[in-house]
Amino acid sequence: MQLEIATLTEQGARGYNEDRIGHWTDGRHAALVVADGAGGHGGGDVAASCARDCVLDRFAAAPSLDPAWLRSLVAEANDRVLAGQREGGRLASMRSTIVMAAFDLASGRMVWVHSGDSRAYLFRGHAIVARTTDHSLVQQMVASGMLDDEQARLHPQRNVLLSALGACSDELEINVSDPMRVEPNDAVLLCSDGVWEPLGDATLVASLSMAGSPAQWASALQNNVAGRAKPDQDNYSAVLACVSSAEDETTRILGMP
Repeated sequence: MQLEIATLTEQGARGYNEDRIGHWTDGRHAALVVADGAGGHGGGDVAASCARDCVLDRFAAAPSLDPAWLRSLVAEANDRVLAGQREGGRLASMRSTIVMAAFDLASGRMVWVHSGDSRAYLFRGHAIVARTTDHSLVQQMVASGMLDDEQARLHPQRNVLLSALGACSDELEINVSDPMRVEPNDAVLLCSDGVWEPLGDATLVASLSMAGSPAQWASALQNNVAGRAKPDQDNYSAVLACVSSAEDETTRILGMP
């Protein structure tokens, strides 16, 4: 199996872009990452860059879908963000979400790991078959039956996170999925809340259904977010991948990392 990848990252209405995205592949293994920084005064982009670089560099050095290994990558990224906080100044309160999808294309398997409310989705047959669960206050309210997903997406406290990198280690939540099978024509989306929050799941599915390639899908998402943008539109970023069974082509990378 192979991946065709596209990327999207936009500043929105904010003063600067604190989202960071990345991807890596050696032909057999691949990793996709989205990190959404916070902290103000430029600290969020430092936290997000630190998180992205840590998990991609460590994964590239020893690719594996072992859940304990993937969890350790995010824990190490958290340690690096905490070390940066100790420098003080604009970095003192920096935080970042992170979501990473790791693939073994030879066996057709994927595992994702995350902390915060940046999401990963798996689409099959133009339907969502799996999605990460946010570490957020409104997600707890959904789990308790107080809200449904659509109400949570619009709730005034939707941005209150319960976990993100930059938290003390004993407060950090890291979720790792079981290995998931991926099939030809499956699609995977990793995105910050600046994408999924204004669009909702139905628009994510519709945009994929009308796209002929990951690049077209990324363009559709960008147009949809821009068309629904509020005056305070957050940064919005995504890494998108489609699975192919072709064995005689190299993985094509579309977009800019």
